[in-house]
Amino acid sequence: MFRGSRLGGNSFEPSVTSTYGPWSFEVWANDPITNSDKVHGQSDPEIDPQASYTYTINDSLNLQPGFTWYTYLRAPTDQGFYRETFEPNLALNYTVQGVTLTPKIYYDVVLKGPTYELDAAYTIPLKDLNTEIDLVGTVGTYLQTDVANGSNPDTETWGNYWLAGFTCPFSLTKSSKVILGWSITGGNGSYFEQVGVAKVPNTAAVTRGVFSASYTYTF
Repeated sequence: MFRGSRLGGNSFEPSVTSTYGPWSFEVWANDPITNSDKVHGQSDPEIDPQASYTYTINDSLNLQPGFTWYTYLRAPTDQGFYRETFEPNLALNYTVQGVTLTPKIYYDVVLKGPTYELDAAYTIPLKDLNTEIDLVGTVGTYLQTDVANGSNPDTETWGNYWLAGFTCPFSLTKSSKVILGWSITGGNGSYFEQVGVAKVPNTAAVTRGVFSASYTYTF
């Protein structure tokens, strides 16, 4: 699920992240586990390099510009899909009484449109269980004006999305842990429209519960 739209089913999602001072670099990937988990033109696989830089303003406030380079290696370009898009972004992270609020703006230079998002995060410590509950929530809206590769006239899409969920990390060693998570996420008011043609609903904008289990190793 990405911004309220279903892009695949059960999937394997490896990632590698490196930090150097205020810099953060990551390569994230999604690969559906079986053919029935694939959504045509989407993750098969998807590999997304991304980076960000954190400007610290004070103990509770920082500014974080960054980008994501989305790549869909086998997307059929002759059927209106793009093999890659590029999306700069800018986030403001503000923490007050343990709650981190992150308003964020994205602009995809290929799909030609902005996304506006507000994230919230809060951690509940569970010291007796040697873990914590990390609560997360997201609401967002987007408008993109050139989403179909080769469409003439252009095809645009717009809609809203939301997410609410939590994760629980369990340390195995000082450098490794298992993280279990669950969220519910969905999209609404989502449509496609080509200039001069009636709008049609985005059938990928659905509500789903998503369970995740991950293993992380840090060195």
